[in-house]
Amino acid sequence: MSFTSASQRLRAYPRGIASVSAIAALLSSSIAPAIAQSGDDPTIARSSIYVPVRDGTRLAVNIYRPAVDGHPVETKQPVVFAFTPYRARYFDKDHKPVDMLDSPIFGLRTLVKSGYVVATADVRGKGASFGARRGFLDQTEAHDGYDLIEWLARQPWANGKVGMVGCSYLGGTTMLVAGASPPSLSAVFTGATDIDKYSFVRNGGITAQFNTRPDEPLEVDLASVPVDADTDGAMLKAAVAQHAANTPMAKLWQTMPWRDSVSPYTHNRFWEEVGPYTHLAALRSPKLAWYLWDNWEDEPTEQMILNAANLPGSRLIIGPGSHCVPPGVFDIAAIEKRFLDHRLKGVANGIDREPLYAWYHEGPGDTGHMVTSNSLPGVGISRSPLYIATTGAPAASDNGGIALTRPAPGTLSFKVDYDVGKGEYFAFWPPSLDGKGLTFTSAPLAADAAMTGYPIARITTAIDRKDGNLFAYLEDVAPDGKVHMVSFGRLAASHRKLGKAPYDRLDLPYHSGLEADVAPMVPGKPALLEFSMVPRAWTFPAGHRLRVTLTGADPRQRNLADIRQDPPPVFTITSGGASRIDIPFTTKPTFR
Repeated sequence: MSFTSASQRLRAYPRGIASVSAIAALLSSSIAPAIAQSGDDPTIARSSIYVPVRDGTRLAVNIYRPAVDGHPVETKQPVVFAFTPYRARYFDKDHKPVDMLDSPIFGLRTLVKSGYVVATADVRGKGASFGARRGFLDQTEAHDGYDLIEWLARQPWANGKVGMVGCSYLGGTTMLVAGASPPSLSAVFTGATDIDKYSFVRNGGITAQFNTRPDEPLEVDLASVPVDADTDGAMLKAAVAQHAANTPMAKLWQTMPWRDSVSPYTHNRFWEEVGPYTHLAALRSPKLAWYLWDNWEDEPTEQMILNAANLPGSRLIIGPGSHCVPPGVFDIAAIEKRFLDHRLKGVANGIDREPLYAWYHEGPGDTGHMVTSNSLPGVGISRSPLYIATTGAPAASDNGGIALTRPAPGTLSFKVDYDVGKGEYFAFWPPSLDGKGLTFTSAPLAADAAMTGYPIARITTAIDRKDGNLFAYLEDVAPDGKVHMVSFGRLAASHRKLGKAPYDRLDLPYHSGLEADVAPMVPGKPALLEFSMVPRAWTFPAGHRLRVTLTGADPRQRNLADIRQDPPPVFTITSGGASRIDIPFTTKPTFR
């Protein structure tokens, strides 16, 4: 089945609240439970219920309303909705309830206290919800979210305006649900997600960190807090029993090597179904306002900047730090509230007159400063080449040097080292891989050198076989030897053909990943591999060195044991101007 026909089939279901209300009427006893106080907070009234969506599947929904002395206020308020596969409410190992309302990322408790209704729900096939997952962030989830938003908007305590918030998977739900065009959705505050699922999960044709882990056992979902009416937990057990039919997520990705692969699980071109770029017309609706955020040391940041480039009028803020971690340099929850206040409450707080983009530029000695602009990071900045040289290594441990002008021709070879370590299970940023491939280091910097944006690797290499994975890393090496990973990228040599993207990729290389465009290497014959590296706003301090490392494996690849070859592939890198990293320097380097 093609993506188009699958989408048409999903859209053939009755849309709108009329169909949802008709189903809900059949289960009215579970729609109106008694409202319980949220913990010991008399200003928040909580209820948890099952809400059926268009095919009758019951999804677990938690509703938090502003209250006085534990009694919900009756005035109509805007709704903020979050849709999660990670259990909106569950019991920890000490049987204490853990509530998404208290997540530091979203500040949901503060939103309730500020006059919002907050709703959180488990996606089908997860948590306390019934049903089985057809696929990861698929159109089934998108239309489930549509139904829940329209149900929420028409409750007597809602004013008809709904916003969505999320980060990581929850950020993905905001993109897919918005793509289904629920009429009541007005604002989206989202982080750490993608515009192109294939180019994210299989970046350069290579699976790595994200979405490749095994699924959790059913016991995890059984620790969910049952909805209020499920006093003996029987409904929770029945719901979780249905989760046994979930599509295995890691196998779903692994069995689709090309962008146009037909999934054996969903029987369509699933990468296209889940790629938000295929729903851009809906995402660009003038009735939708977008605020995007991420942190520099988080691989999805390269996709979040592209999201902003493809959503005109959207706002973006980038901080220091890792995946979905609230940055210390600004209050992400307060920014979210200010955005929602303006969009959902009509508060004239001036946010609409501010520059669209802001990011933290990291400087020497753990310093830094915020930058505001109406141009995205790196846009309009010309790149300067750092040439890989087979001579001029400043230390015996290096294989070569880095030059600002074309060096003499030469070649260097390395054998792929698969023993790069397992790393942390959720390593969102790679460690230094010095000694695991070829290392090229500059002389010390004579003055600070700053960059903003995406580096682009252009490496000419031969391989002794038809394919191999190439990884490139850009590092900052301090005089005391301390190394900071600044940027990295990857490409399978068979995916080297460049094409035109179906969305705005700024000026970055695009590899289609289509089966017809994937071609083997000619063993021993050099070819140019061009690929973007993750963006950064970074200053290399005076006295530090820049280092480029090339490897054939990365510790974040969870399938290294499966792809290991014996003997390992051998890469031969060509220098003399044929291999370089082009960097968007705002202050160009000079070396001692």
